[in-house]
Amino acid sequence: MKFVVSSSVLLKQLSAINGVVSTNPIVPILENFLLTLEGNSLTVTASDLQTVMITEIEVESSEKGAIAIPAKLLLDTLRGLPEQPITLQVNGETFGTEIISDNGRYKLSGENPIDFPKTPVVNRGQSVDFSSTALGSAIANTLFATSTDDLRPAMTGVFVQMGAESATFVATDGHRLVRYRRTDIKSDVDTSMIIQRKALNLLKSCLPSDDVPVKAEFTSSNAFFSFGNIRMICRLIDERFPDYENAIPTNNPNTLTISRLEILSSLRRISIYSNRTTHQVRMKMALNDLVISAEDLDYSNEANERLMCEYNGDDMEIGFNAKFLIEVLGNLSSKTITFELSAPNRAGLIIPVDQEENEDILMLVMPVMLNTYV
Repeated sequence: MKFVVSSSVLLKQLSAINGVVSTNPIVPILENFLLTLEGNSLTVTASDLQTVMITEIEVESSEKGAIAIPAKLLLDTLRGLPEQPITLQVNGETFGTEIISDNGRYKLSGENPIDFPKTPVVNRGQSVDFSSTALGSAIANTLFATSTDDLRPAMTGVFVQMGAESATFVATDGHRLVRYRRTDIKSDVDTSMIIQRKALNLLKSCLPSDDVPVKAEFTSSNAFFSFGNIRMICRLIDERFPDYENAIPTNNPNTLTISRLEILSSLRRISIYSNRTTHQVRMKMALNDLVISAEDLDYSNEANERLMCEYNGDDMEIGFNAKFLIEVLGNLSSKTITFELSAPNRAGLIIPVDQEENEDILMLVMPVMLNTYV
């Protein structure tokens, strides 16, 4: 097995799928890239058993074969090489591999490709087409709100509901919830699934900056994404997602409209003075007036700021965890936001005022009790 390829092209494609490779996998073979050559087409596969990423590269060759090569060693070698054609040749019996550049030869030990896990295939899966921009926006607006608690596996991924009119993406960790809906992603068949956080993070990082079509296929156990020369297969989370619709309060008579950047900057300053355990900040609202304050009794620290806003409703005071509130506001792009509130002990809704066409964003943040400075 022998082929010639540009060092920079190979490095770029391997870097796109390298995030799947674990540093200490359960199965040692997963520390490798699987290289499969068919004529002038080289297919490179990376896997962690839960997620598989595949890229195809055009090379100069007329041979066929396969080899598993240590991912870190191959990438580190390519990163140190200037742009140039390189030759990679493999001994099919010993799996010894040699990389030949203009002024160097690098020998490394490969492994038997037959030991690499088989890639799942689509078996009568449901297919949906959408743009990379829409998918990237959906991931960016929800991924941050997923849980890291493995004891609640359903909440460690993003819940996706697709139907004839729209697709809804939902993420929650129990303290905040994001519901992101797009009307330009539709499916002929109603379906729902939970996609792993790691898989979506990898998908987001390798989506191209320009808008390209993405094909997604779903079975009962896996999701398949393909665009350009990249393919990704990820195992779905087989759990029941919480009934998020019941968590969203519907009667919220108190509304506060304010500049997102203005309140975000204020929260970042005020949160410095909040309790280090609860990170609690208070929002006291009256007619067109908002006071944000924080207090840490353990260190006698306190701060407050007054902001101009548009507020309609009864005077009220509500507490939030500053970390969660800052992260929610930081992931929005809208210049102006509206808080919809009902009572100090009920969740507050944050809705962007100037949303993009085809999208509907709603973010929910749970309150914290105002009398619990610990």
